[in-house]
Amino acid sequence: MEKTNSGKKTEKKLTKAEEKKQQKKKKLALGIIERLKAEYPDADCTLDYNEAWKLLVSVRLAAQCTDARVNVVVEDLYKKFPDVDALAAAEPSEIEEIVRPCGLGNSKARDISACMRMLKEKYDGKVPDQFDQLLELPGVGRKSANLIMGDVFGKPAIVTDTHCIRLVNRMGLVDGIKEPKKVEMALWKIIPPEEGSDFCHRLVNHGRDVCTARTTPHCGQCCVADLCEKNGVK
Repeated sequence: MEKTNSGKKTEKKLTKAEEKKQQKKKKLALGIIERLKAEYPDADCTLDYNEAWKLLVSVRLAAQCTDARVNVVVEDLYKKFPDVDALAAAEPSEIEEIVRPCGLGNSKARDISACMRMLKEKYDGKVPDQFDQLLELPGVGRKSANLIMGDVFGKPAIVTDTHCIRLVNRMGLVDGIKEPKKVEMALWKIIPPEEGSDFCHRLVNHGRDVCTARTTPHCGQCCVADLCEKNGVK
């Protein structure tokens, strides 16, 4: 059995009612996964990168910023600081000057600087492939660590970004849970580990194109409408 990032301790035994409910959610999850696979067969990370450390940088910059803007900004960043050593040696103020268009420039620059220094000093410039080690890096939370685990290392991962949290609640995969870690823990119980990373990428595509946040969801165009709890399906 593959190890996930759930970090869960021994769980109390489920009641028959709880077990039945969980099995129902597993069945629903499998149905949704297959529909989204057909709808978004090529779903992938929308942040541009060709090395693991670059994804670390981009995902930090993406907080409260669009991936499209991050992809433009990092081009200038990498022209001036082309590798881990260069970024580790840079002053945070030098990094901030370039990444400011992504917002929260001061804190993001400070985290990127500290993260690159730790990679250089502790990991010989390489990004670690263990979840707990990733969480020790400055500016890296569970969402970022899961993204690295899934996209870079091909390991089980569930990335609970805003699209994921909104959609899994609407679809009925979780029940009124908004805290990212709690959503992640709930999804580990019903999503096959090998499906988690791609499933979350597909949720991003579906959340942007169909099950939108700022406008009424386009349920008439939704490939999972007949499965979705929002539409009264129980």
